[in-house]
Amino acid sequence: MVSNKKSQEKMQESSAKSSVPVASMVEDIIGCKWSLQILLLISEGRRRPSAILRSCDGLSAKVMNERLRKMIRFGILQRIVYGEKPPLQVEYRLTEFGRKFAKLIKEIRKLQCELD
Repeated sequence: MVSNKKSQEKMQESSAKSSVPVASMVEDIIGCKWSLQILLLISEGRRRPSAILRSCDGLSAKVMNERLRKMIRFGILQRIVYGEKPPLQVEYRLTEFGRKFAKLIKEIRKLQCELD
């Protein structure tokens, strides 16, 4: 059952990437402080939802889950579920596209630091 979910997620991921204009995606991610913060935390190795919540004061579980789902739809993240019976363990990891995207965000932050 888990393998079926993974194949469905991969199909959704590839169709989402092709249907969303990159400029709109970038605007949507950069326009939300939580999306950027979550993306950077995951790129630094915090992959579990509980670790992300602990690292972001003021972030609610609802908003975090909305942002994670959006980044999965954009093909930036993939959701990995361990186990078949509750309690399930969930991790989020950057896709290849997500690693490239995170690298661009880090370069943009470097430019901002040079201006300050």
